[in-house]
Amino acid sequence: MKVSINYAEIDDLEYLVNHDSHVTKEMLEKKIKREEIIIVRVDGKLAGWLRYNYFWDNIPFMNLLYIDKNFREKGLGSKLVHYWEKAMKEKGYKMVMTSTMSNEQAQFFYRKQKYKDAGCLLLENEPLEILFTKNI
Repeated sequence: MKVSINYAEIDDLEYLVNHDSHVTKEMLEKKIKREEIIIVRVDGKLAGWLRYNYFWDNIPFMNLLYIDKNFREKGLGSKLVHYWEKAMKEKGYKMVMTSTMSNEQAQFFYRKQKYKDAGCLLLENEPLEILFTKNI
């Protein structure tokens, strides 16, 4: 299994449009140009991605970590997160953030990656959103 991790390129746009229903095609294109999407490939096939932006415009915030169901439980999520953290550290950031809903299993994954609970957000008719931070 050959794993490669890189910033998304414009050639990845159609895959992302077809698999990431949370943002528009135009936004995905902008994020690719700003290097705010990192993809993982297994044997040359796109297997997942990490999309981020900035909380308060100055703390890298992971918006979405997605691994295709055919590639889960192989450590790809951890590799993507570590790649992103290293890239953010190289850019001079000292902290990163993410969140997940309290009814999702992702909270356990983030804690395993040494993310610390940092608060929560409660929106009407939504499960509790848990915020996480990690010093890098």
